[in-house]
Amino acid sequence: MESLDTMLAAHRAYLLGWNIGVAGGPDLPTYRSGVPHATLNGVLRVAGRTPQDALAEARQRLHGVPRVWWVGPDSDPGTADGLADLGAAEVARLPIMTVAIGEAADVPPPAGLDITETTDLDAFVAAYARVSGIPADGVAATIEREKAFTGDGTVIRLAGRLDDGGIVGTTVAWLSQGLVTLYFVGTQPEQRRRGIGAALTSAALRLAAERGARTAALTSSPIGESVYRNLGFRPVGEFRLLTF
Repeated sequence: MESLDTMLAAHRAYLLGWNIGVAGGPDLPTYRSGVPHATLNGVLRVAGRTPQDALAEARQRLHGVPRVWWVGPDSDPGTADGLADLGAAEVARLPIMTVAIGEAADVPPPAGLDITETTDLDAFVAAYARVSGIPADGVAATIEREKAFTGDGTVIRLAGRLDDGGIVGTTVAWLSQGLVTLYFVGTQPEQRRRGIGAALTSAALRLAAERGARTAALTSSPIGESVYRNLGFRPVGEFRLLTF
């Protein structure tokens, strides 16, 4: 299993791939996509900086876009509480979950679901935007950022389609730091409880294993945690997401 530090480095590398602004140094890395969606702009860690200094600099870099602060094990102890003292509100606690790919449950797709890699970013982004809460006026910018995505790693985009060809589920697999981290794992609301998300996750792990990854990691929403536990993922840490 890869270390937690490696998983956190891969997470930072993925979100920095969205950045079109000043990323800063390892003490205060930020990413600014320009998409009007908080989790696509934000602060990735605070290390060796006071919350007051971090807040002042981050506000300059991220002015004009909604954003979040990812406060996890790679930030200084007390960072979340220090930001809360300055007026930040906690919006979520997300477990960091991991599994050795060889030990994960293998879930076949439900009947009628075809899972393939896709380069049709217009349809792919429109599908995950609906699930993730990206507003309609932000979809075009998200598509452009996906097309221009950069980063020290490889992106695999998987789409689950039913017989009519419509995308009902998505997964982004990010191969970096010798492991795979998963993003935008989502199923259209009207198609949930059919095992689509689990099948997409399982398919992403198989592809990642073929490309040399041995460990998978993700940050889970409350709605997905039981699905990932059933696949074999276990929590190894936590992010507290805050916003001002």
